[in-house]
Amino acid sequence: MLSREEYVEQTHFFQALAQRIRQSLPIQEVLNGLRDECLSTTKLPLAIDFMLSEIRHQGAFSPAMVRLEHYFTPFQSYLALEAENDQGRFDMRLAFDILHLEAKCRADQISPQGIFLYQFETLCRHRLSYDRGLSAMARDPVFDDRWKSWIKIVMRQIGMVDFADMLYVRSEFYHQRRNQDGKPSLPADQTLFGKQEGKIAWANRRKDPLFLFSALQRHLGYPQVPRPEIVDQSADLLPNILRRLDRMETRVKLLEEEQRQGIDISKFYERPVNP
Repeated sequence: MLSREEYVEQTHFFQALAQRIRQSLPIQEVLNGLRDECLSTTKLPLAIDFMLSEIRHQGAFSPAMVRLEHYFTPFQSYLALEAENDQGRFDMRLAFDILHLEAKCRADQISPQGIFLYQFETLCRHRLSYDRGLSAMARDPVFDDRWKSWIKIVMRQIGMVDFADMLYVRSEFYHQRRNQDGKPSLPADQTLFGKQEGKIAWANRRKDPLFLFSALQRHLGYPQVPRPEIVDQSADLLPNILRRLDRMETRVKLLEEEQRQGIDISKFYERPVNP
């Protein structure tokens, strides 16, 4: 785990990247500017230097994040790899928005429950690979051995077992209900979520997992994952209609000429240029 100062600088770094890329600025120019903005007492300027060198040699910065695993978490590197994948649909600007909020959560020292739910919702909402994403999450230093073993169980059972059931079984609410009924349950040290999380998971069984995440955000204040921006195409609607009308008018004129006396194509000839 890094110090809070490092995560504060990472929050500014990813937020500035998302904003300036939307302004169509070259990423090398953006990184050069951010290197001077970041505190020199942190390790982020050194990481930016290494990212710049990788961009010059490979044309991508995600390999630098992968090699800097002692500074960037495996999940951060995984999102950068997906954003730079030419065959995927994961937008780079959206990836920086997600990384910005995740670094902010770490700076605010949010609980491991919040970090896990934020990262897992990112995989669900943006249709990323569960195997590679959960494998990266299991290597995150914010999770202890209990969390890492459970994340590997989720990786094996996802798609076969409802996620709300997996969360419910690891909650205090599940253990309380089992104890009231006199039934055996998991050891207390295997409990990962609180009573409220268990109640919400119980209420959202057999439903879309996105409903579960929305309920957790409403009731417990967990961070919300950024969503793709809806592009407003109304400004281009009228010009497109006018262009289509112009083409239709030209076609109608050609049909009328053909019915009267045939189309005179000589007017389309290019006039010779006098030497």
